Amino acid sequence: MDAKIKILVAGDVRGRFRQLFQRVESINKKAGPFEILLCVGEFFGTVEQNDELTAFKNGNIPVPVPTYILGSCSRQTVPFYNDIVDGEICSNLTYLGKRGLYTLSSGVKIVYLSGIEKPDGLKATGDDGKIYFDKDDILSIRNSCVISKTSASDYKGVDVLLTSQWPYGIVEDTKNASKLISFLCKEIKPRYHFCGLNSKYYEPPPFRIPSDQLTQLELCTRFISLADVGNTAKEKYIYALSLTPVEKMRVLELIQKTTNETKCPFIGMDFLDFTVRGEQSDNKQYFYDMHSSGDDNRKRRSGGQRQDKRPRIMNIDQEKCWFCLSSPDVEKHLVISIGENFYLALAKGPINDFHVLIMSITHISSASLLTDDDWKELTKFKKALRDFFKSQGQVVCFTERHYKSSHIQINALGIDEGYAWKIKHAFEDKAEEFSLQFETLPALTSSQMLPQQGPYFVAELPDESTLITRQMKHFPLHFARDVFCSENLLNCDEKVDWKDCKLDKEEEIEMVKSFRKKFQEYDFTL
Repeated sequence: MDAKIKILVAGDVRGRFRQLFQRVESINKKAGPFEILLCVGEFFGTVEQNDELTAFKNGNIPVPVPTYILGSCSRQTVPFYNDIVDGEICSNLTYLGKRGLYTLSSGVKIVYLSGIEKPDGLKATGDDGKIYFDKDDILSIRNSCVISKTSASDYKGVDVLLTSQWPYGIVEDTKNASKLISFLCKEIKPRYHFCGLNSKYYEPPPFRIPSDQLTQLELCTRFISLADVGNTAKEKYIYALSLTPVEKMRVLELIQKTTNETKCPFIGMDFLDFTVRGEQSDNKQYFYDMHSSGDDNRKRRSGGQRQDKRPRIMNIDQEKCWFCLSSPDVEKHLVISIGENFYLALAKGPINDFHVLIMSITHISSASLLTDDDWKELTKFKKALRDFFKSQGQVVCFTERHYKSSHIQINALGIDEGYAWKIKHAFEDKAEEFSLQFETLPALTSSQMLPQQGPYFVAELPDESTLITRQMKHFPLHFARDVFCSENLLNCDEKVDWKDCKLDKEEEIEMVKSFRKKFQEYDFTL
């Protein structure tokens, strides 16, 4: 039987960071280890209260358990999120983002939604836009949970839903509740739904959500509202869970009823407006048109999100990420080849004609978070590129910077094989110039060889040895290009900044056609 996963959930922290983390440290020592701490409601407090966070940011006091928080629910706390880069506040403390689906390495699926529902008629701009969610946010989350399901019997719900605001219908007082959240809960059927903001602990009997077009199963949800950290009434503000991921549970376990269940509070609610829009939101955004023969099969194979077994990147907003293929912002004319989980694209502002990127189709923040199946396909792309570049009289170097980047981007640069011996020396010279310490590893054969927490930079050299550093404070964002463009290697310093190498769209299209034609013999996706 699979071991149960231990998770902690806390209510509104409101700047009481020391009190929260001291309590978490105590619980973790007595009943842990806990895999993660999740915080709902307002995390930040007043400016004076937030000073408590300085010691954690400076590393003087460690955050005891990897902690993930939701976004602002008021104008007063919006400014405290403005300086957060790629979700990282400090070591072990991360802002999840506005909305998304986050899967832990254990397989636990966590859906999160920050803020409060936008009032009808309000034009939310500036800071207001950062605290409100609307129907589009709800439907995006719903679709991210269910888009890859091919039949009703596949869907078993998610493990945890995190919202700051309450769903409408839980209690009679509904002035601070959201019907949009009620709709989301009914649709995705979480096993646990945690909320904050109401400054009280409330845990009614579980309710069972009826079967529908999405699933034939009647699934049970436990709603839990948590009080503020350190509240004077001494109400419960931290909750410990021990669960088996829903995907690993038998159907009989999921549908087994308890004696104290209550009626589903969402039965009879009018969700017509949401449902109609949801039905109109078809799967087209998850398919890609590359305007070339043989692409239809790749489209069918690559469409949609799969159920991942390792954590997925922070801020899984595939409509806004420039690199998720489902995003309307992705420049599809740069795409060279599409596999099951990854795609190959021309680099923006390429250093030369053989500068390409390997990127995940769905939102994954780094190679350290890849599943075994992901890694196998990534390895196939790398081997294909090595073989291709060899046929062109070149070697290839792969680099990844997991720092101030939200989506995995593995740069692959082809370099004349006569320069192969220079590449490691060029890295060493630039490392010395920037006072960086690199560790040398053997060939990278698993995501487990990469840091499982925190940022890093890694380079795979032509001899398949690996250089890696976690010394990322003030890490130069153009470090890899600095190396390749250095006088000791390609001698083209004018190309260090990709923006200085931007091509016209017509030029990019021609480069993609040329690369695709040459690469076709090695393209295993065809």
